[in-house]
Amino acid sequence: MLRYVTHPQVRVSAQVPVPRWGLTDQGRQRVSLLCEQPWWVTTTRLVSSDETKALETAAIIAARTGLPIEVRAGLHENDRSSTGFVPSDRFEQLADQFFAHPDRSVEGWERARDAQRRIVEGTADLVGDGEGDVALCGHGAVGTLLLCHLLQVPIGRTEDQNGPDAAPGGGNVWVLDRGTGRILHRWRPIEAATS
Repeated sequence: MLRYVTHPQVRVSAQVPVPRWGLTDQGRQRVSLLCEQPWWVTTTRLVSSDETKALETAAIIAARTGLPIEVRAGLHENDRSSTGFVPSDRFEQLADQFFAHPDRSVEGWERARDAQRRIVEGTADLVGDGEGDVALCGHGAVGTLLLCHLLQVPIGRTEDQNGPDAAPGGGNVWVLDRGTGRILHRWRPIEAATS
C-alpha cells in the first residue's frame, strides 16, 4: 500500500514563507490520532516533502513508529511564491484557476501540469509494487495531482481534498494498492484512515 497523508492544520502567517509554516496544536493532535491506526505495523517506509508542515507531520509519525524519515525535495507543494500569502477566499479563487487551467500559470504560480509531472516523477518508485507499505507525507494540491494521474483522469478539483468525505483544512489520506495500481479509497480524514 501507499498512503498519501496531507499535513493537517497549520499556523498561517503572512510574515512566514508558506513552505515554512508549521502545524498547529490541533494539527499535531490529529497526527497523533493517525499514529494509532493498526496499519502502521506493515509500514516500512516514511517519506516526506521538505516543507516544514510535512516534515512536522512525518516527525510525529516517526517518533511513534520508529520509522526513519526519507526527505525528498521534489515533493513540495505547487510553487506559489509569486503571490506569497493571500487571504483564504482569494487563495481558493486562485486554486480554482490552477486546477481549471493546468497548462497556464496563474499569477506566476507553477503550472499544474508541471507540478503533476514533478510529483509523478518524484514518487515513481513508491507507486510501483514493492516490499512493505509506504506512507508519504505531503500536500493537498500535489497529492491531488498525483491522485488524478493514478486515476487516469484530467487534472481538476473534483479529486481534491475539499470533497464531502475529507476533513476541511487538510489532514487527509488516500490509499493506493501498490500491487494492483488501484486506488482503494480517495481522501478521508486521517482519523478515519483505517485501511
